Amino acid sequence: MSVLNLACPPIPHVRIGLIGLGSRGMKTLERYAYIDGATITCIADLDQARTDEGNEKLEQSGRPRAVAVSGKEAWKEVCRRDDIDLVYICTEWNSHTTIAVEAMRQGKHVAVEVPAATTIEECHLLVRTAEETRRHCFMTENCCYDLFALQTLEMNRMGMFGEITHCEGAYVHNLHTTNPNPTKKSDTRHNWMMHSCAEHGGNPYPTHGIGPIAQLLGIHRTDRFKSLVSITSRGVEKNGVTVGRGNTSLITTEKGISILLQLDVTTPRPYTRIQGVCGTDGFVQKYPIPTVQLGNGKPLTGDDAIAAMSAYFTHPAIELWNEGKRKGVPNEMNYAMDVRLIYCLRQGLPLDMDVYDAAEWSCIAELSQQSATHGGIPVDFPCFIDSTDK
Repeated sequence: MSVLNLACPPIPHVRIGLIGLGSRGMKTLERYAYIDGATITCIADLDQARTDEGNEKLEQSGRPRAVAVSGKEAWKEVCRRDDIDLVYICTEWNSHTTIAVEAMRQGKHVAVEVPAATTIEECHLLVRTAEETRRHCFMTENCCYDLFALQTLEMNRMGMFGEITHCEGAYVHNLHTTNPNPTKKSDTRHNWMMHSCAEHGGNPYPTHGIGPIAQLLGIHRTDRFKSLVSITSRGVEKNGVTVGRGNTSLITTEKGISILLQLDVTTPRPYTRIQGVCGTDGFVQKYPIPTVQLGNGKPLTGDDAIAAMSAYFTHPAIELWNEGKRKGVPNEMNYAMDVRLIYCLRQGLPLDMDVYDAAEWSCIAELSQQSATHGGIPVDFPCFIDSTDK
């Protein structure tokens, strides 16, 4: 049975088990010092030194120490504890699905870092498990809470674009220059991500670019991804690292909308997620320069474009974004995402993103690999939700 618009009993105070205390996990732990209605009650990592550091950070922020478990089986203990409502997964990609499935089978809701899965089979497993257990599986795609993306959603809801015909998204971030020792495959975020992208052959990290677009287009609600073609540029060995192996994918939807999606983590291109939307009556794009063009009006760029976007302020997460800014939270997107997650769990509301989003966005990793390694052949998207259940 579908879990579209799944609503579960309210949780007055959300107890969190946080698994994985690398860079992303530690930032999550720190961020929850600003968030009401939730407590990190258990932390887990392969390395005890990291759980010790995590508890020190909890104490420094005036929060109680969490139960700490470490080692290869620590994640299982977290999933099986009876004092946890939400398992928050910040481990490496290849473990996300395994941990998420176990947590849901143990009756826990799940928040899982991106991508939620690395293969189509894993995507189907996440969906089946969520449907069988009636538990939330929320992929923590923070770019959906980018202020510009939220404002774009509101513009579309108000009909400012007319009919959308084309969108563009990307994750272009030169990780090569941030890695002091590129020949060593350590577990640091920049290093293992860079090597994973170079060795994959497709786009193993698609969700930052595709997430806001999928929400805008109502994927699995009013439209669905239909097919994909993908190519990957040749790589060049430089100081022991494959540089320049970027991926470009083109996606079409059932309604005939085209989507350009790119990944590049090693060339000297400036950071961009593009965030472009083209409609019959309007156009917006965040990178490299914020741009707004509505109808036959004057194109607005830079600060003028940002000021024009600020008029679209009705999405509930926008105020949370601004609340995070007022509080001085390091990353307002993450703050808005987590506050919305906790609010919906406490109120028993459907979440902003569901397991079908997690599957549809994550499956692009394998689809792009299939297409690119076979010369850019078209591949069809799997169907993760029965149309009769919508």
